[in-house]
Amino acid sequence: MSPEPLVELVRDGMVEGVHHGSAVVLAPDGSTLFAAGDTDSPMYPRSTAKPLQATAMARLGLRLSPAGFAIAAASHSGEPMHLEAALDVLGGRSPDLLGNPADFPFDPVERDRWLAEGRAPSRLGHNCSGKHAAMLATCAVNGWATEGYLDPAHPLQRAIAATVEDLTGRPIARVAVDGCGAPLFATTLRGLATAVSKIATAAPGTPDHLVADGIRRHPELVGGSRRDVTAVMRAVPGLIAKDGFEAVQVAALPDGTAIAFKIADGGDRARYPVLAALLGLCGADVPPGPENLRFAGNLTVGSTA
Repeated sequence: MSPEPLVELVRDGMVEGVHHGSAVVLAPDGSTLFAAGDTDSPMYPRSTAKPLQATAMARLGLRLSPAGFAIAAASHSGEPMHLEAALDVLGGRSPDLLGNPADFPFDPVERDRWLAEGRAPSRLGHNCSGKHAAMLATCAVNGWATEGYLDPAHPLQRAIAATVEDLTGRPIARVAVDGCGAPLFATTLRGLATAVSKIATAAPGTPDHLVADGIRRHPELVGGSRRDVTAVMRAVPGLIAKDGFEAVQVAALPDGTAIAFKIADGGDRARYPVLAALLGLCGADVPPGPENLRFAGNLTVGSTA
């Protein structure tokens, strides 16, 4: 990828550091409102793929409560509400069946509490446990073996791959293993934006809408009580948004206007200023983030607004 400067770190009026990245904003009709860097080369979406994976499972017949679909699409913080939601999706199955690693909660407050209480890492505490619980439930709905459910050749993962290609409109460029052990399908930023736009505008009564509805109704489960992804969804009515490791982010407004970007160095501190600036371009009003971090891109580049 060929990133461009997107965020500047400023100290006493002088630029001290620069984060490069690539970003795209698509209008509801799919035309480009803004583009910077390389939006059409393969990249790993990391956890921004979770709404796509949850949509695939809904298409496969999985039926959950809105909270269930929210936690299925989540990189949760490991707060009690998240663990309870993941247990509900498991539907009485043992958390030991989850294929993700054991981990402490992602949220630093919860992690410190676990450590102070002498609690060990657990599979349920891992930030991807909701997605894995949904994968086990989807296997049960379809009569598939849960053993080997993370193998790319498993019927579940083949079906998820097909849905990712359908939503993005692009073939999967590469298959890797994500940090939670699930297959990770490489696509493009433009493809990601296209996918979240389709999910955000899915008609009521469709499987895709179940995912969008769950995310909108339970943003606290998608992230956590101290997470910016939750705060921004609460601030912008109807927004669906998902963050991912290596500073990847997607978001889509109810009309289908969609955002996807990646900070090249994986620096998460640069992610929110870009999200705020691009949402501002779309007409949404969100706080800009820390004063010493400013968006450095030219918002007229590639703009049709």
